Amino acid sequence: MGRMTATPAPTPEAASAPSRPKRVLLAAPRGYCAGVDRAVIAVEKALEQYGAPIYVRHEIVHNKYVVQTLERKGAIFVDQATEVPPGNIVMFSAHGVAPAVHEEARQGRLATIDATCPLVTKVHKEAVRFAKEDFDILLIGHEGHEEVVGTSGEAPDHIQLVDGPEDVANIEVRDPSRVVWLSQTTLSVDETMETVDALKEKFPQLISPPSDDICYATQNRQTAIKELAGQAELVIVVGSKNSSNSIRMVEVAKQAGVPAAYLVDFASEIDEAWLEGVSSVGLSSGASVPDVLVQEVLEWLSERGYADVEIVKTADESLTFSLPKELRDKDLRAQAERLLAEGPAARPESAGPVTK
Repeated sequence: MGRMTATPAPTPEAASAPSRPKRVLLAAPRGYCAGVDRAVIAVEKALEQYGAPIYVRHEIVHNKYVVQTLERKGAIFVDQATEVPPGNIVMFSAHGVAPAVHEEARQGRLATIDATCPLVTKVHKEAVRFAKEDFDILLIGHEGHEEVVGTSGEAPDHIQLVDGPEDVANIEVRDPSRVVWLSQTTLSVDETMETVDALKEKFPQLISPPSDDICYATQNRQTAIKELAGQAELVIVVGSKNSSNSIRMVEVAKQAGVPAAYLVDFASEIDEAWLEGVSSVGLSSGASVPDVLVQEVLEWLSERGYADVEIVKTADESLTFSLPKELRDKDLRAQAERLLAEGPAARPESAGPVTK
């Protein structure tokens, strides 16, 4: 299947043998992680409690279907908090925001809901802690990704972005004995460690974060993809093109040796030509993908003869997160109306980072 160096000519018996049965290898775990589930429910709960509109800064999670579904329910997605009319409610996405964004919302007289994934918040707190201790912080991540922008905003004078091993040669620090690395939570585990190894070669005293920054769900989905890649001739990952963890899953599948791997938002995006000569299809989904989209792909494959589904389980997941505290103990609509009545917020003379 792609691992053989040579393929002998088929014997007459082999030529007349029945074709191999078609099957789908379905990854478990897949789809929603605890942070995504929390963020999506937070938008739905806010709409239920306070009515539309609920403004959301950036996509709540990186999935086209989820965003479109929430828009139909009354969510309005904006690029910046400054676009939201005063006296409204704005929610911050699962990817987190910089302290400056909290200040923008305060200045804009907005009630806020912080749906940042707790695992991203952990990285923010690590950045603040190491900055207070005057470390140089090397943040491994992708330039421009919302999570990286948010984390960098916690300690902009101390953080340098490292976007892969090729960036390491250009990194300079003040004191090689006081350097720590942190990372975006949705990266490829293998590629991140490759970057860390390059950093340690340049800075032997480099300190690692107290615990893994790459989230459990990202790691679990990549492990499952590697298992699929060893058994399938084709891997399909359901996820959006702007989803970092979904993109990484496709990359991991290819690196693990599968002949072909593709990322699709919907079953309708699958090209039937991908199935030519394929008996085993591996199927998984990114951490921001609802399982209804996976079920649609399974139905699409079943209609083309891939009715046999085998679960490939590599981990159990039971972690859950409580909803943002703002949904539990505040009347945010009333708070927003009070903020509007009070008039423009006065900025303190020495406004520092807003604590979360």
